[in-house]
Amino acid sequence: MIKEYTKIPARMNPNVQLKIIPGHFVTTHSHVTNYMEITTLKSRCSEAHGLASLLAMRYSVDTPVDSIICLDGTQVIGTYLAEELTKAGILSYNAHRTIYVISPELAPTGQIIFRDNMAQLALRKKYALLLLGSLTTGNSLRSIAASVQYYGAYISGACAIFSAVDEVDGLKVTAAFHPEDVPEYTSYKPNECPLCQQGVPIDAIVNSFGYSELGRKADFY
Repeated sequence: MIKEYTKIPARMNPNVQLKIIPGHFVTTHSHVTNYMEITTLKSRCSEAHGLASLLAMRYSVDTPVDSIICLDGTQVIGTYLAEELTKAGILSYNAHRTIYVISPELAPTGQIIFRDNMAQLALRKKYALLLLGSLTTGNSLRSIAASVQYYGAYISGACAIFSAVDEVDGLKVTAAFHPEDVPEYTSYKPNECPLCQQGVPIDAIVNSFGYSELGRKADFY
């Protein structure tokens, strides 16, 4: 059972800590040597607020933000991020001069969709900041970026709790934690994973929402 983890403090705020668990984990697009346990960063108000403050520091006052599009259950962080950006003087060009915090729907086919009322409110001709939990290959960011642009939004930036990529298709990624913060972190393409080739069992299937151990009942908390 997965129980052991290490806490890594953020460089700019030691009270914001990322929990990492070493092992052999499978994401949607890759195999990784560490699982990023970000549940408390997304759900505890104190931690979410601290993380939002870190992310907000990376944006200048001339970065327009009308909406924050939250993926991977990051709505609490997104709400605090909107508050921090507003206090910092970030410009909103919508009629109400405020920042909307929204999340997309995921269709059964896996498509990212926004209802017409939400698209009209927070996307069409609006500047959108994309917020994700963790990025390993950048494919998730690529998908959400294509979706919000389809609905008529302009992308003003992208940020995440943890990101293994610095940019995706020219879109720079701001993150509180990076691979250099995590000892011995490595990401492999599924067909090139040396752990699989060595016969090392997979510990769990993971994504930004959590993990599912294979054939065992998880007992993390």
